[in-house]
Amino acid sequence: MRLLLAEDDQSLQEVLVRGLHEAGYVVDGVEEGSLAIDYFKLYSYSVAILDWKLPDISGLEVLKWVRKMGIATPILVLTARDAPRDRVLALDEGADDYLIKPFHFEELLARLRALLRRPGGDRDPILKVGSLTYDPAMVAIEIHGKRIDLPPREFSILGCLIRNYPNVTRRRAIALAGWPEESDTLGSNTIDVHIARLRSKLVASDVKVETVRGVGYRLVRT
Repeated sequence: MRLLLAEDDQSLQEVLVRGLHEAGYVVDGVEEGSLAIDYFKLYSYSVAILDWKLPDISGLEVLKWVRKMGIATPILVLTARDAPRDRVLALDEGADDYLIKPFHFEELLARLRALLRRPGGDRDPILKVGSLTYDPAMVAIEIHGKRIDLPPREFSILGCLIRNYPNVTRRRAIALAGWPEESDTLGSNTIDVHIARLRSKLVASDVKVETVRGVGYRLVRT
């Protein structure tokens, strides 16, 4: 299960990441709200943990953006705020749970398990644009109801594009999606080659990958 953790306290983040790994989670840890949004654009998560107080965009603002985009990932908010009005505010903005610092790690794990037990709590959303259907849980796409197999990197690139539809996805984000371990040294031609291959797989659909010069790519209806 993949989990996003947004926590700006480095020492706490390191402890949480280590413990969550031991509990069986694949964890993406970030320290800024803007990075959390970028990762939500790139990946589907089984569950997310957002610290309320982040240095650029607050966890609450990230939460608002997530729900505005229709992302149903269960979200637990971490905070030192213990006033009832703060808990009410977070829950009203779309949080699924609220945990006050300091806390016992075992309680955090129990709350995550409870979120994942909810109907649909461990399933990534199926995304559709026109005749194209993208199912991250099944690692498959369909065009006009017919299954089309994609290599893993092209599947990851398409996921990045469709989650950000209809907006432009920057080349940097595509590099992170397809080559997370090599994104800093990846040649631009490598991305172009895989985009060309992806385009060839989508020719039977009413969706194409459009180049936005100097910026990146986006999906458009034809």
